[in-house]
Formats: sequence, C-alpha cells, structure tokens
Amino acid sequence: MDFTLGEEPAAVRDLARQIFTDRATQARIKDAEGSGHGYDEGLWAELGETGLLGVALPEPAGGAGLGAAGLAVLLEEQGRTVAPVPIWPAVVAALTLASHGEDVPAAFADGTSRPTLALEEFGPADPAAPRCAAARDGENWLLTGTKAAVPTPFGASHVLVSAASPEGPGLFLLETSASGVSWERAETTSRDVAGHLTLDGAPARALPDGALATALRLARLALAAVQVGVAEGALRMAADYLSGREQFGRPLATFQAAQHQLADCYIEIDALRVCLWHALSLVDAGEDAETAVLVAKWWSDEGGLNVVHRVQHLHGGIGVDVDYPVHRHFLWGKQISGTLGGASSDLELLGAAL
Repeated sequence: MDFTLGEEPAAVRDLARQIFTDRATQARIKDAEGSGHGYDEGLWAELGETGLLGVALPEPAGGAGLGAAGLAVLLEEQGRTVAPVPIWPAVVAALTLASHGEDVPAAFADGTSRPTLALEEFGPADPAAPRCAAARDGENWLLTGTKAAVPTPFGASHVLVSAASPEGPGLFLLETSASGVSWERAETTSRDVAGHLTLDGAPARALPDGALATALRLARLALAAVQVGVAEGALRMAADYLSGREQFGRPLATFQAAQHQLADCYIEIDALRVCLWHALSLVDAGEDAETAVLVAKWWSDEGGLNVVHRVQHLHGGIGVDVDYPVHRHFLWGKQISGTLGGASSDLELLGAAL
C-alpha cells in the first residue's frame, strides 16, 4: 500500500510537526495541568491561527476540505508528541455536523469556539445503543441521563450527545450553558481532564438520521490515527534510548532480544497504519467502511497497547517513572485502547457486522 501523501496532506503534516515539536512536551504538559480547562490553550490557539483545526472541515465552514484523511494526518503528528489539546473530539464533532448538512460556525474552524462529544456511558454498552433518554418537547428534545468521561468539556460551547428516543438512537446538539446540564470533573488514565455529564431535562436539537453512526465512525478513525502517532513516538524514544545506553561495553540496541521487540513494534505500527488508511480510503470514496473502521480501531486498541507496553519495558525501571516522557506515551496508548469499548468490544461488533 502506498503511504505517500499528496501535496496538501503533506503540507498539513509538515506544519503540524513543526508546531508540535516547537515546544518541549514537558512544558506543554505543565501548561495543560495549570489550565482551568485541562489542555494547552496556547497551543490550541496556535493550531487555530495556522488553520490546522479546520483542515478536515469543508470550505464553506472555513476549512480546507481535506476530510477525515486530513484529520488523520494532523492527529498522527499530535500523537507523536502526546500534545495535550482536544483535537479529535472537537474536529470529529464539527465534521459530523458538516457531514449532515448542518451549519458549522466558523469559530469551530479557527478554534475560538469548540464542541465536544458525549458518546460513552458507565458500564459495558455499545456506544450505538445509548441509555440516555430523549423525549420530544415540541420541535426540540429534552435529554435525561448521564454520559461518562466526556473529553475536555470545560470551555466547550456545544456537546454532541448520543441518546435513545422513541424513534431510535440518535445524536443531539446541546449547548453547554443550557438548563439541566451539570458536570463533574474527572481525570482520565492519560491525565487529561474529562467530565461526567448529568442531564435533567436539558433542551437539545436532534441531528439528522445517521449522525450518530457518522460520529462513531469518525471517532474510531480519529482514535486510531492518534494511536499510530503515539506508537511511533514511543518507538522512536525506545530506539534512541537503547542506542545511547550501554551494557557489557556495547549499546543495548545491539542485543538481539531488544532488536526483536523493536521489530515487533515496527510491524504492529505498520499494521496499524495499513488498517487505518484502508478504512480512510473507503470513507473518502463513499463506500461501506463499517468493518474496515472496526478493524482499524481493534488494531489501535490491541496493537497500539502492545507497542507502548514493550517500549515501557525496554526502558527498564525508568519506564515507570511518571516524570520520564515515555510514561506519557504509555498512558495515552492505554487510554485510547479503552475508549469506545476497547478491543474485546470492537471484536464483538466486528463479528456482528460480518
């Protein structure tokens, strides 16, 4: 499979790589932890000013029209440096709106306003079958229930909420300032700030049929793209560490046992990339991509977690030091591997689809 990017995606990659590597990872983490919203607001503003937050959105919405593939390129670069900014939930939400003919505020493209997604609930459940309830109220709907671990909700202007109505599961657009909305701050495995959302008759607007399926498809692809970057960044750190660390008078990288583990990581990352871009190619072509998306998400859960586990192991004792950068890659890989159900859930959904 040819992974060569076209001119526009390559420009996105180069600019994103320059921005994400321009500031030290630890400095970004410190900025994010000191922020009331739980992410690096300076970096977020820079991504908006350079147009990167709008690369996936259509041109009428102020974007570059590169779709899910453009978003994947951006997210892979973010994953390499585990930069704490809420790109995937914000852009997936905006792209879902655009995909169903909804007006997308220009502020979503430049980052001055930001949406997020509420797709998960407590307990084992298929995200496509939410328990949060929607009841009709004239032309609008009232939402009641709880959504778990909504990514980076603080400072967001809107949230797309999955809920079950008498007409079936759907996706609803909710203003975070609406009545009946309350948040409980929650930290995640990756140390990002999330929020448990409680709804008590909160007014919302229903999105067109198919919006929930679109949001889940784009979210799975986005998570897989971030995981490719996380795994590659972790592998690069392991290679550099083993090349510079010596035992018995020679670099650890020359030991066969270490080389085999690095080779396993390299193979799994290539498998991750193949599955991701196969799914993206089907989505961009407008073809049925359900099984391909689930395969890509399963590989990101299973293969991505394998890579960050091996890399942490190859770093020895320093790999579990929370102040050492590779630990951040492990936490991100672990977080992604459990989002939207995890590997076992993906296999169950894939089996049902097949």
